[in-house]
Amino acid sequence: MKIVVFGTGGVGGFFGGKLALSGHDVTFVARGKHLDAIKRKGLRVKSINGDFHINVKAVETLNRQHSADLVLVAVKSWQLSQVSEAIKPVLGPNTLVLPLLNGADIADRLRKLIDPSHVVAGLCRIVSRIESPGIIDHFAFQKPEIIFGLEDRSSSKPLKRIKAVFDKAGIHNKLSDDIDLDIWKKFLFITMISGMGALTRSSFGVMRENEHIRNLIYQTANEIVAIANAKNIKLDNTDIEKSFVAIDATLYSTTASMQRDIMEGRPSELDNFNGYIVRQGRQLHITTPLNTFIYYCLLPQENKARGL
Repeated sequence: MKIVVFGTGGVGGFFGGKLALSGHDVTFVARGKHLDAIKRKGLRVKSINGDFHINVKAVETLNRQHSADLVLVAVKSWQLSQVSEAIKPVLGPNTLVLPLLNGADIADRLRKLIDPSHVVAGLCRIVSRIESPGIIDHFAFQKPEIIFGLEDRSSSKPLKRIKAVFDKAGIHNKLSDDIDLDIWKKFLFITMISGMGALTRSSFGVMRENEHIRNLIYQTANEIVAIANAKNIKLDNTDIEKSFVAIDATLYSTTASMQRDIMEGRPSELDNFNGYIVRQGRQLHITTPLNTFIYYCLLPQENKARGL
């Protein structure tokens, strides 16, 4: 299978590297020093499940020569519009585009930017990052996973082919029968912890052991569930408890990606996490005081990072 991985960070570098290692024709899109290092030295993945190194094809921009059966989009959610234009040269009649971005409405947004027939909804679970140019570090979460599917819950032959490709590469994956719910479960977990982590500048371990912060996280999660339910997504208190189980099982020193971006002065996914809940609350006439507090306390730092 011909695969394009747009975004060779912690997500794209790990999953794309596994796909390339299994023999598929993979083209990576990267930039700057990271791209230069990959071209010169190949892609190195350090993983708690075993390191590997592979020479790969890497480019800065795509053209029609980079045809693809599958495009994995692995960038930040605020980069979606830009990426949708950049991948258009490789979209053939049967190309499928699988976004692995964080956010509750990524597939809906992408369908407004490219032909909807290309779009498969998806998410991934992994804790990884670019350690240095050309080197990906998968440092937590033992079983990285991709979950994907269609909102109508159909299971077409092309989707089963993607599953077979992931299986061959040794990537844990699931063809979901309710992808909307799965996406919101991931969104719940990452949104309830990321904003509070950015506000407190604290690790998962510090926050989960502080009774007052833990309660604030719980209130944040309740607001997210209320928004999901109003949109006919069947999240419930059980999903909140499962998210806390995951938080409690994570390494004490773990921090969220959005949190690290804000703390290091980079543009973050704040608008697509807590900001999304605030906007949905206004539209649906549901109060979201905790998410509103988090969003507007962090917004000045976000605006500064974006030069606004």
